[in-house]
Amino acid sequence: MSAEEKNITNKPMWHTLSVSEVAATLKTNVNSGLSNTDVVKRVKEYGSNTLIKAKRPSACWLLLNQFKNSFIIILLVATILSGFLGHGVEAIAIGIIIFFTVIFGFVQEWRTERALEALQKMATPLALVLRDNVEKEIPSPELVPGDIIILATGDRVPGDARLVEAVNLKAEESALTGESVPTEKDSNIICLANAVVGDRRNMIFAGTAITYGRGRAVVVSTGMTTEFGQIAGLLEEIKREITPLQKNLANFAKTLTFVALAIVCGVILLGVFRGHPLFEVIIFGIALAVAVVPEALPAVVTISLAIGVQRMAKRHVLVRYLPAVEMLGCATVICSDKTGTLTKDEMTVRKIYLNGGTILDVTGSGYDPHGEFWLDGKPYQTNDALRTLLQAAALSSDARLVKTDGAWDLMGDPTEAALVVAAAKGGLNKELLDEQLPRVAEIPFSSETKRMTTLHKTPQGNIAYGKGAAEVMLAACLQYQTGEGKVEPLTDKIREHILNTTHLFAQEALRVIGVAYTPATDLAVSQNNMIFLGLFAMIDPPRAEAKASIASCFEAGIKVMMITGDHPVTAAAIARELQLLSPDGKVVTGTEISAMSEADLERDVEHITVCARVSPEHKMRIINALQKRGHVVAMTGDGINDAPALKKADIGIAMGITGTDVTKEAATMTLTDDNFASIVAAVEEGRVIFTNIKKFLAYLISSNFAEIGIITVASLLGLPIPLSAVQILYVNLASDGLPALALAVDPAERNVMKQKPRKQSEGLLNRPLKILMIIGGLWSICINTILYIWARESGRSSAEVMTMVFASLVLIQFLNTYSFRSISHSIFYRPFANSWLNRAVFFELLLLIPIIYLPVFQVAFNTAALSLVDWLVVIGAAITIMPVLEVVKLIQRRIGNGSLVV
Repeated sequence: MSAEEKNITNKPMWHTLSVSEVAATLKTNVNSGLSNTDVVKRVKEYGSNTLIKAKRPSACWLLLNQFKNSFIIILLVATILSGFLGHGVEAIAIGIIIFFTVIFGFVQEWRTERALEALQKMATPLALVLRDNVEKEIPSPELVPGDIIILATGDRVPGDARLVEAVNLKAEESALTGESVPTEKDSNIICLANAVVGDRRNMIFAGTAITYGRGRAVVVSTGMTTEFGQIAGLLEEIKREITPLQKNLANFAKTLTFVALAIVCGVILLGVFRGHPLFEVIIFGIALAVAVVPEALPAVVTISLAIGVQRMAKRHVLVRYLPAVEMLGCATVICSDKTGTLTKDEMTVRKIYLNGGTILDVTGSGYDPHGEFWLDGKPYQTNDALRTLLQAAALSSDARLVKTDGAWDLMGDPTEAALVVAAAKGGLNKELLDEQLPRVAEIPFSSETKRMTTLHKTPQGNIAYGKGAAEVMLAACLQYQTGEGKVEPLTDKIREHILNTTHLFAQEALRVIGVAYTPATDLAVSQNNMIFLGLFAMIDPPRAEAKASIASCFEAGIKVMMITGDHPVTAAAIARELQLLSPDGKVVTGTEISAMSEADLERDVEHITVCARVSPEHKMRIINALQKRGHVVAMTGDGINDAPALKKADIGIAMGITGTDVTKEAATMTLTDDNFASIVAAVEEGRVIFTNIKKFLAYLISSNFAEIGIITVASLLGLPIPLSAVQILYVNLASDGLPALALAVDPAERNVMKQKPRKQSEGLLNRPLKILMIIGGLWSICINTILYIWARESGRSSAEVMTMVFASLVLIQFLNTYSFRSISHSIFYRPFANSWLNRAVFFELLLLIPIIYLPVFQVAFNTAALSLVDWLVVIGAAITIMPVLEVVKLIQRRIGNGSLVV
């Protein structure tokens, strides 16, 4: 058994043990630490305090792996055959397509291997430990279980540890819990066995940061056995699944291979049967096989996805994994974090209680200091009582507001920032107050007292201002200030009324802060002889646009699930405000999820709307249950704890502002504004992209089907080939390529977000599109075959006949591009809405002229100049495709009642 494996096995639940039990289990002394002899033994037993690096595929292997793609193999064969047939230009063109497709796939796979590397970079370089009763700094990798670590404000925790001493200690654990508010720590408590990471207040964890206070702790886990390391292990285990588009394209490539081989065999057998030379029929069969392959398809798919990436970037979404662009189009569930995504991650005062029963509503959101106070739906003028309350709250706070690039941000504690902003809405500037009423002394906040008191010099003498937990501040007061500003005795009845108001606010998931003051000479004495001023009730408010975005998701048939490390009451309140939590929606906690079997979770997950106090393992189980139910899951996250879930989800979405490097590397895309509305915008783009991919794929297949059909029919009739090999390759690469690419940027259908998500099992081509594609191809075969026979019998030269068929085929395909823009709408519905398609067709028409009329191209393409009569015949034949496809669309509209939209 390796050191790492030994370290992982039989791991005690340290948060359920007392300090003495932990010390006894690890055989360490909390007062003097380990001896050097013990350290040497434990390094051998437990190994280094580092994350294990798994064997990663080499760059060479990743590059060679790209050639396992069926389409790449087909294109390689087409390149070789084109060269063999003497078409060097075509071989080079296909080779360039192969090169860029292979390089792009290589870059994408190489980037996915960087998630663990980013995680390793977050390791703590140094740790302050107590060994042999001496404090010393050591490199973090040398830390072992049983070490006593010493912690102070600003330190990054080097390993998971059980607190021995905690003096006003707070740790910022958002990387593990997803919640930005620092957690107060207490070394004396014993936690429940099923407590999630965010509730283990007697523990500190590797990779988190100490934001306040000091402490000592005994290390219980290092390396891969820490919570941090277990996340790294989960990242290693998860392999990214290929997207439906990749599966469909792979299946399409296999079908093409079969068709190409069948054509080669069929043509060879037919030619031999007719007595043609074997070498000649083999060459002809190979030319047809090359014609089967839409060589432009990989390039068009890649470019269309890249264009989608650019459009998403304009809507605040950066895509790292290109195939995920279209994957968003079939998302059925969005699992979203609460803090910062659905909410602003800016604590905001919502209500103010003034003694006497007045409850004010506070407008505005976040740290923007603009807002008003309202009472019963009317503006409330700031009076002396409210001004005193706001002044006391601001003066007893340390937070500062700063304006950067036009946006307001805070420096300090979020709760204090909310109080400072509330004061600013009442016309009180924190910096100006500090100048006018300077602070001369203070008693800082502690987890034991749950309050903070400051002493200020004022024209009326020294005054103490305090804030803290409502019940604590109320207990410290003997008097209260009325709504009119008078000071009266604080009776039991008044106390009960204030406490009841506190409970009512708490039921609305509002965090409640009580504020008091008193004239004072001795700060310590004044602590228990204060005048109660009122209450502030605050919350991290929902984003204004999140509610509308959630409604859009529901309309689009997408379920939205809130997954958060916050408390269930708070999470449920936000969900209700966003109209996310329906009457039959369930709110579950991580503890409840742990108690569920896989079968129970899979059964109930459809009804769960809010998951609170969850760990990385819970998120993984939720995603797994949803995927087993057939859902395509998009998951958002910002902390290290989210990285495994982002990699496991079909679409992992990291936060660009608050997200860690680990999260961004594990995700497939990143939100630059951390806004849920941007996810919905990305879903819309994903649907548009997939719709357009289906359009140009159907167009390409229809075109190739027509080319092969014309040649095959002519061969069966015993006629010469109506198209040369170079003409076929030109149509495949040039005439098909640009219009197909233009279809990739076709404007969105107006009802794209009112349709249900497509199923993963749905192929690239649905039944109505196949009908349109087949009938279009068959008509092109028929009309061009008739044109070919007529032209031959009219006495025209062989080159003129081939040119007429070539020109007719190209024109029919150009008209097809406009027909394939929609399966339900007529070609005359917004016919020129796609400006890129208009330019592509115009450019291709310009190219067609020199190919037909310039001698240098006539030799290469086996063409001849056409007369005006020839052109009238060609145009007349080509234009017949329009009424044929219009009739097909009309019938399908009648059958589907207008609901069949690509």
